[in-house]
Amino acid sequence: MGNDICRFDLVNDKGHSVAISNYGATILSIRMPDEDGNLDEIVLGYDTLEEYVQGTMYFGATLGRFANRIGGASFSLGGERFEVAANEGKNQLHGGVAGFDKKVWTPLAPSKKSNGIALAYSSPDGEEGYPGNLNVVVSFSLSDDDELNIEYHAETDRDTVINLSNHTYFNLSGGKLDVLGHAVRIDADAFTVTNGESIPTGEIRSVSGTPMDFRTANYIGSAIGSDYEQVKKSDGFDSNFVLNGTGYRNVGAVMHFATGRAVEVWTDQPGMQLYTGNFIADGTKGRDGVTYGKYSGVCFETQNFPDAVNKENFPSAILRRGETFNTKTTYKFVARSYRTVFGT
Repeated sequence: MGNDICRFDLVNDKGHSVAISNYGATILSIRMPDEDGNLDEIVLGYDTLEEYVQGTMYFGATLGRFANRIGGASFSLGGERFEVAANEGKNQLHGGVAGFDKKVWTPLAPSKKSNGIALAYSSPDGEEGYPGNLNVVVSFSLSDDDELNIEYHAETDRDTVINLSNHTYFNLSGGKLDVLGHAVRIDADAFTVTNGESIPTGEIRSVSGTPMDFRTANYIGSAIGSDYEQVKKSDGFDSNFVLNGTGYRNVGAVMHFATGRAVEVWTDQPGMQLYTGNFIADGTKGRDGVTYGKYSGVCFETQNFPDAVNKENFPSAILRRGETFNTKTTYKFVARSYRTVFGT
């Protein structure tokens, strides 16, 4: 297929579907039913390739080499200082000026799984300032139980840093409303505090007594207008939560009561960024003539902690030569009751 841009439609035995592009290893579309069986588009996206090429909102994209932020767009590794491409003031966001979201990935042979596609990208030594030739494979599969599995694998020929994630924006109303009426649960007792540039200070703070406490499901709209500094500075949520537990586990969920739709999030990662689309410009042209704006979608970006490359008390983001990076995240789509989904 060379450098052709391709679309891959994954359809399960219920007729529910996920569409993937090898441009940015991007989730283009997810069509899932409400509790009455009506199929709707539940993620944000564009109509054309050109809009994805020009877009800056990372709709559905795979993020790398380092998802989220690196303070000062630099880090030290093995006694050497590396300067990476700054694309958010003096900092780096989501891999730099042309991160993995702007790359054409190579489709591999059809997955042995009945309904999946694997995409590969080889990032050369020095790309965006990162050391090492990094070979990455991202695999997507859709089960007949409406589970979208995303599996990441990477290897390097030189010690480097890595943090891979996906930036899908969910809107379970089918894009008809904003997400302020969505309820969220996150299994996290703490979050990483950030400064005015959204770079972690290194402090890990308890969510107790703050609007960051989603251990019991709460509406996004109930907390987003808070005067709490960590919410107010971003005009919404844009924070990394320190997930409870280890290993592959259920770390949260989001539900839209009017439709009965919900998404459960499962991952083996230590952190997850809750982002409520605070910086989507009003009037942004979306798919099928829909216009997006602030709070049009909500993201659950499973990840290592932002700026982990510069914080000794955060989980290590180093991938060493001879090691492999493997992680898995699942978005499970359901249409059932609040009590069943959120366990309350």
